[in-house]
Amino acid sequence: MTALAVAAAALYGLLAGRYVREFARRYGPPGHDPAAGPGNGAAEPGPLRRLREVARTVPVPAWPPTVEAATAAVCGAVAWRLADGSGWLLAAWLYLAVAGMALAVVDWRTRRLPDAVTLPSYPVLLGLLAPSGSLPHACLGMLALGAVYAVLWLVRPDALGLGDVKLAGLIGLATGALGLQPWITAAAGGHLLGAAYALGLLATRRATLRSEFPFGPFMLAAALAAVLLPYR
Repeated sequence: MTALAVAAAALYGLLAGRYVREFARRYGPPGHDPAAGPGNGAAEPGPLRRLREVARTVPVPAWPPTVEAATAAVCGAVAWRLADGSGWLLAAWLYLAVAGMALAVVDWRTRRLPDAVTLPSYPVLLGLLAPSGSLPHACLGMLALGAVYAVLWLVRPDALGLGDVKLAGLIGLATGALGLQPWITAAAGGHLLGAAYALGLLATRRATLRSEFPFGPFMLAAALAAVLLPYR
C-alpha cells in the first residue's frame, strides 16, 4: 500500500511540477521592473491572469524536467513518510509540497514569495487538516512560528522579508500538525541551512557580509526535513 501511495504521489508531483515550472516562468529575475514585463516589453500580468495562463498548461514535463523531477521526488518522499497515517494529513502535505516548490523556485529566481500562493494556501491547509484531528496543534504551530518570524522581521526588516513571515505561518501550520519535534526542526532548520549557505558563499568569496539571498528555499527545505526525519 505504501509503495502504491509513493508511486501515485510521485506521478502527481511529476504532473504538478509542470504547472510549477509554468508559474515560476512568469516571474522576472531580481531587479526586474514590473512595468517592463517579463522580458518581452509587455505589461506584467496580474496574479489572476498568471493563474489562468498556468491552468491552461498541458501537464507534460518539459525538457530538461528538473522542476518536474524535483517536485515528484518531494511528493514521493512525503507519501513514503505519511502514507500509513491520516489521509487528510498526507493530502495537506502533498499540497504544501507543490505550493512550496513553486515558492522555492520563484524565490530563488526573484527573491519574492508571491501572495498568489501563500495567502490562498492558508484556507486550503486549514480545510485539509480539519478532518485529521490535528487542527488545534496545527493552529498553535502556525501562530507560534508566524509570531517568531514577525518579531524577526520587525527587528531586522532588511534581513527578512514579509513574505518569509507569511511562509513561516504555513510551515508552522503543517509541521504543528505533526507534533512539537517536527515544528522545532522546521523552526531551527531554516536558519541553520541559511547560515551554512551564507558561510559557504563567504568562504568561496562569492558574497560579502552585506549580500542578500532568498531565505524561503531554506525554510522549505527545513520543513521537508521535519517531515522526513523520525519524530515518533
